[in-house]
Amino acid sequence: VQLQACGGGLAQAGSSLRLSCVVSGRSIRNYAMGWFRQAPGKEREFVAAIGRVGGDTEYADSVKGRFIISRDYAANTMYLRMNSLNPEDTADYYCAAVQRAWGPVLSSHAYEYWGQGTQVTVSS
Repeated sequence: VQLQACGGGLAQAGSSLRLSCVVSGRSIRNYAMGWFRQAPGKEREFVAAIGRVGGDTEYADSVKGRFIISRDYAANTMYLRMNSLNPEDTADYYCAAVQRAWGPVLSSHAYEYWGQGTQVTVSS
């Protein structure tokens, strides 16, 4: 399975972006999936996750109420809608997938497959 993240770019504070993670090789129904981000000089951190079935979601406190994770089975794609962006959201964003899980997975160590990063820069 391959994951390709896209949709990043330059945004102004208060605006919105939508990231996409296009999955190829196997249906996303087989995976719990998540988004992580890594800012310059910082460790990779959890952003949001969605379970394999039922659509259960989890969010980092820093993005709760602003970001929405979702999936489109027909498009075999996962999304991250990012609203009310602020400069602290500036980072490289990565999507990930894990087969050996059903609910949302928060730990990066549990994920088996990763996409390349897509850069998000938020200006004040």
